[in-house]
Parts: sequence; C-alpha cells; structure tokens
Amino acid sequence: MKFPAPQTLENIAVIIGSDYVGEPAFPVLGMNEIHVVQPGDIVFVDHPKYYDKALQSQATVILINKKVDCPAGKALLISDDPFRDFNKLTQHFKPFESAKSAISESAKIGVDTIIQPNVFIGNNVKIGNNCLIHSNVCIYDNTVIGNNVTIHAGTILGSDAFYYKNRPEKFDKLLSGGNVVIQDNVDLGALCTIDKGVTAATTIGEGSKLDNQVQVGHDTVIGKRCLIASQVGIAGCVVIEDFVTIWGQVGITSGITIGEKAVISAKSGVSKSLPGNQSYFGTPADEFRKKYKELASIRLIPEIIEKLNKLS
Repeated sequence: MKFPAPQTLENIAVIIGSDYVGEPAFPVLGMNEIHVVQPGDIVFVDHPKYYDKALQSQATVILINKKVDCPAGKALLISDDPFRDFNKLTQHFKPFESAKSAISESAKIGVDTIIQPNVFIGNNVKIGNNCLIHSNVCIYDNTVIGNNVTIHAGTILGSDAFYYKNRPEKFDKLLSGGNVVIQDNVDLGALCTIDKGVTAATTIGEGSKLDNQVQVGHDTVIGKRCLIASQVGIAGCVVIEDFVTIWGQVGITSGITIGEKAVISAKSGVSKSLPGNQSYFGTPADEFRKKYKELASIRLIPEIIEKLNKLS
C-alpha cells in the first residue's frame, strides 16, 4: 500500500508516537507485509525469530519492538507494539469510508456493463467494459474489475482479511488496507468470497474461472486461465501460477505456491508448495503415483498382520 504522498520518518513516528533511528527526513513511501514489501515501505516485526528476515527484506523502514543495529540505508521505528502501530498507520492512511448509496458516485463503470438489481458497489470501485454483475453481488471499496467479467449472484469481493493476533485478553484484528483485482475475462460463480489484501491486492488472473462457493484468502494471487471448482478454500498469501486446475472441496494452506499447470484432485488437502506440471491428490496432497503406491501398501496391512499372527 503506497501512501497518497511521500512521508518522512519523523512524520510517521509522530502519527504512531514512537521513537526512531535514522534521519528525520528519511523518505517513507508506503507500508506492506513482508511477502510484498518494496523499497520505501514500512514492514512490521514483533518476534525475535523474524527480526533478521524483516531487517534484510526490501523494506527500508522496519517497525520493530526492540532497538537493534540498523542496516545501512534503512531506518527503524521503535514501538512497544508494532502490530498495534501498523494498524494505526492503516487507519490513518486508509480509513473506512461509509457508503452513501448502493452504487457509489465515485465508482467508475465501463460501457455496456450490466448491473442487476440489488448490487452494492463501494467507493472508488472500477469496473471495465462488457461486464455482467448479477443480483446481490457486493463489491467493497477500491476493487478493480477488468473487461468482460461475469460475477454471479451473492458473490462478495473485498471482505476483510482473516488475520488476528492472539493476545491474552482477545483476538486483535489486523486492519485490511488492500483491495481485490479481477483481471479481464474472469468468471466468478455464485456465492464466492474473495478477501482483500492486508496491504496489497488479492488478484484473480486473466481468463480464470471460479465455480460457486470458492473462498480466496487475503493477498492470494491466482494466475491466468486457472480453473477452480466449487467449495475450494484457499488461505491467504497463496500463489497459484498459470493454467492450474483445482477440483472441488480442495483446501489449501497459507503462504505456499502451486506451480504452473498443476492439477489437484477433489477433496485434497494441500499443506506445502507443489511443483507444476504434475497431478496431485490426497491429504496431505502428493503426486499421483506416489499416493497410489501408499494406498496399495495400506491395503496389504491386514494380510501382513494375519501372516504375523500365524507366525506367532
């Protein structure tokens, strides 16, 4: 998430009430999570296990809960609670803006696009040409939709990320300041839910097709011409490369990559990254031939037990 205008280290420190290490005029251009940071961004870290990863990332400002040696060319914001202060920055630069009508006056809708009754379109939404948006679709603020997109009834684009910090007294929510991007020629089935990114975009690539009741978590990026069948659940920060096929009721854990042209069979559970150009099934999902050998071995267990019993 880039700020509307460049900030300085001192300005950011004033907003969150923190100390800092670096020149007061050190430029700050935005804020992002660790997996999408760019030079000029703030990243937050609040556990020693991840200090080095944050300090060595592309982020040039590290919001951290301990004063440490600052890498050359970077700056630090010292906070007793980086999670809380990251939320303060999101609230400051991307505050919630309540709706004043079912279709916002700031929304931009392309030519020959059809909007059916009872659709909600939030602030600063952009919808391209020749789209068809069916009844009861809800499109949250800042969503970007390309050309020739079809969205079926009840689908929701831009709901908050499912991202919480477990504190002793409660679950503390990380505010979502990102958005959803739907590229050209995408079809979304009925009752799909696509969460916006925490600081970046959740993206559905050009030509991809999602069946009914598909859940896509925050900051996930789906490539072009993917096929995803009904009731698939994809967690946050997943990368699904081009031409991937995922059949019904597959569950995919967070932060992994599914390689190009992979095929995942129905009801599989994906717990790790999978290389492309292979077919997978099972829980945990693995390559077809390997999984079939495992199943064949399992079927032999009763026979093996019976032989052992006779020997004893």
